[in-house]
Amino acid sequence: MKLKKKLYILLVEDNLLNIKLAIINLKKLGHIIDTAENGKTAIDKFKKNHYDIILMDIEMPEMNGIEATKIIRKLENQSNTKSKIKIIALTAHNNEDKEKYLSVGMDNLYSKPMRANEFSDIINYN
Repeated sequence: MKLKKKLYILLVEDNLLNIKLAIINLKKLGHIIDTAENGKTAIDKFKKNHYDIILMDIEMPEMNGIEATKIIRKLENQSNTKSKIKIIALTAHNNEDKEKYLSVGMDNLYSKPMRANEFSDIINYN
């Protein structure tokens, strides 16, 4: 697939195998990847950097993806940011929880484990 735009992506994930798989596949698509091992670290990085998209695992130690998303959305609201960062939930749970994730401010949900051909779809959905 031809690269539409090089994205700066924050991958928030605590599983090393999932991190390696995502980095390999997202770099193949031409994107720049930063990682955070939990929601707390993700928030710290969000405050310091500009990302185009966040791929957010749900279940992580220290702070889960739901809490991190709530805080990121609160920070965006406090700064009166007109455009919100796209946050995609990555979870081993099925889609029955999708409404829950959308209600806390996530934009979409994809189930893990991810297949190599799905990464383009994940970051390019409308």
